[in-house]
Amino acid sequence: MKKINPISEIVGETTDVESWLIRAGLRFSDLGEDAESIAIRKQWREYQAAVHRCCVTLHQLPSHVQLGGDYANLRIPGGASSNCAIDCRVVPSP
Repeated sequence: MKKINPISEIVGETTDVESWLIRAGLRFSDLGEDAESIAIRKQWREYQAAVHRCCVTLHQLPSHVQLGGDYANLRIPGGASSNCAIDCRVVPSP
């Protein structure tokens, strides 16, 4: 898989794995059984848990929140993760 570039625009979170993978230019069919694919699947589970906690805390839908701080790296498949407290915010309306 290619080098992953972070997204620059403010985008809410998602509960759809395909949408999440698209942020890194990937498709679900790109994932195999190699170590990198296994790490991305693990990151998806961490991302979903963080999004859920953020949504519960802020009483918002995933599309209206954005992970921040150390958890911002979970937003893009292949980003590093952390076990810190979740930093999240409401996405401003357009």
